[in-house]
This record gives sequence, structure tokens and C-alpha cells, in this order.
Amino acid sequence: MTLLISLTSRSLQSLLDPAADPPRTLLDAPAYVRDDLGLRGLSLDVEMLAGWSVAEMDDLRRRADQTGCPCLLLVERTPLAISAPGETGEEARDRLERLAHAAHRLGCNSLAISVGLSSDEEALFVGAVQAVQAAMLTIERLELNLLIAPGGGVLQAGERLSEFIKQVGGFRIGAMPTYGDPDCTDDAIEHIRHLAPYAGAVHLRCEGFKRGGAHRGLDLAAGVMAAKAVGYQSNLVIDYLGTGSPAEDIARAAEVLQAAIDAD
Repeated sequence: MTLLISLTSRSLQSLLDPAADPPRTLLDAPAYVRDDLGLRGLSLDVEMLAGWSVAEMDDLRRRADQTGCPCLLLVERTPLAISAPGETGEEARDRLERLAHAAHRLGCNSLAISVGLSSDEEALFVGAVQAVQAAMLTIERLELNLLIAPGGGVLQAGERLSEFIKQVGGFRIGAMPTYGDPDCTDDAIEHIRHLAPYAGAVHLRCEGFKRGGAHRGLDLAAGVMAAKAVGYQSNLVIDYLGTGSPAEDIARAAEVLQAAIDAD
């Protein structure tokens, strides 16, 4: 495998306008990302697909495949309380299964979630592990990978998250760390070094660039180098959350990432 650069769908949110003539919607994103930005895939945010029909998901997959900008990853950013008692846990586990079917429909190779675990009580930790193990039966049948992102609470720390992933076990479970996550409780570089060996995707938070060219957030190249240092060879995802020109800032971020990829 080699490192590739892709983009989160929410990075384009300010550019989409269904009321424009012609309309600019998420269905147009694959062609724009590939042809205008030169990137090689999309990480889809679940919230941007709310209310979508099966036909619309099929259309997005078709357009993504035709343009050579596949939907690589479906990301649910709201933590799922899969080990909670009663209806709360049942609803979270049901949502996880529905998300897996949506990811499969969209042609994604992975689904990313965070697990809501507010207490480090062993029974809750074990319950969450067992819930994910049960869900893996469906996920593996759909030939998906499940990536666990650091979430609020216990699994925000890289060490605890890696322990969780190891306890779930199997070849289709991994991590999805975000470099530059303001909620991260670890040192940013050490967080990437710790989780990249388990990662199927690494998101890099892009906050735009200053007039002199420096990134407003953490050093993006340093994040790539940290992942490379532990042998990471997969998907680097630009997650643009700046307030400048999205197209210019995303293109600049891609240049920085590519230079870091190419560096010895």
C-alpha cells in the first residue's frame, strides 16, 4: 500500500448550494474533488446524508466510481453508546448495523465510529468490546472494516483506545485518529504515533493558512511524518474546518501533505 490523500465531505460544505443554478450538491463532490482538487477519494460524513434515499446513495456511488474518486469511508461523528443499558444501547447497536449497510451501499471500504464510554468501569468497557464483536459479524459479512475514532470520555486517550481495539480483535478492526483534534488528551504527535499502527485512515484537521503561508493549526507535515515513522501506509484525509477559501486552503494542504509523503 501507499499513502493517498483524500478529503472529508464536510470540507466542501460551504461550496455546496442546492439553490444555485445549476444546483451544487454532494452528488457533484466526487468530480470536483478529483478534477479540481486532484485528490483521490472521499470520506463521507453521515450527517450530510441525512434523509437520503437508496437511489441517491446509489447515484453518489456511481458518480464516485465513474470519476475515479471513490467513497472510501463513512464517518459517524456522534459517539454510539453501544454498551449502555436498555433502549439506549439497543438503539445504538441498531444504528451501527444500519450505518454498516449504508457504507456498503456507498461502496466504502470502511465505516468509522466513536464509542461513547463515559466511565472506565471494567463492566462497561467489556460490554462495549462485546457489542463491537457482535457487530463485526455483519461488518465482516459486508466486507467492511470498522475504524474506531477517539471519542469523548475513556476512549479519547490513544492507549485506552488501542487496548479496546486489541480486545475486539480480528483483521477488520482498526483506528481512525485525527491529528489536530482539539479534544485530544494526548500529545498530538504521540497520539498519531500510538494509533497509526492500528489505523485504516488518519484525518488531519486543516484550519486554513496565514498570509505568509503557515498553517493556522498544527504542523500538517509533522503529522504525516509521525505516521510515516511508524510505518503507516494508507489513507490521509484532509478535514478542512477553516473560514478562508476552501478550494485554495485544501489545495495548499494537499501540497503540504504530498511534500511530506515524498520526503525521505
